[in-house]
Amino acid sequence: MDINNLFTETKNRMKKSEQSLQNELGKIRAGVANASLLNGIYVEYYGVDTPLNQIASITIPEPRMLMVTPYDRSALDNIDRAIQMSDIGIAPTNDGEKIRLVIPALTQERRQELSKLVGRDLEDAKIAIRNIRRDANDTIKKAEKDGEITEDDARRNEKEVQKITDEVTERLEKIASDKEDEILNS
Repeated sequence: MDINNLFTETKNRMKKSEQSLQNELGKIRAGVANASLLNGIYVEYYGVDTPLNQIASITIPEPRMLMVTPYDRSALDNIDRAIQMSDIGIAPTNDGEKIRLVIPALTQERRQELSKLVGRDLEDAKIAIRNIRRDANDTIKKAEKDGEITEDDARRNEKEVQKITDEVTERLEKIASDKEDEILNS
């Protein structure tokens, strides 16, 4: 067993969980315009489902407005329909050239709901990180049992895995805390 590969694989798997949390939190509307709100919206364009950001520019002309300008005006109606059918909860305004999305202000009740959602997403990410840590520690214990590494090496490696876990968990908590601040103070 190559311990460096184990650490690299563990870090990579944890990084994917961190990116997944960032993606999930990016979908949460905090009362301010953010182009990532439109991530995951696919538009039928010449018979193919295409990501919105590949067939239109997405700009933020005002703090609470997104503007979608298609590169090909013939796609405007399909873009409008795709946004309406998405679950972002914002009604598009189509003026024949571009689509405007006005982000409504959040109520205090909605802010609290979104804050809980952030907490739930954070907890899911932490569970994934703990599972990755457990897998790495199981690999270390198996290597020790098989005589590939000594007991001292196993303890040292488990401490290193815990250090990696603590660093990632700290970053996850910072990401979630920043998002909660954005939600509660926007």
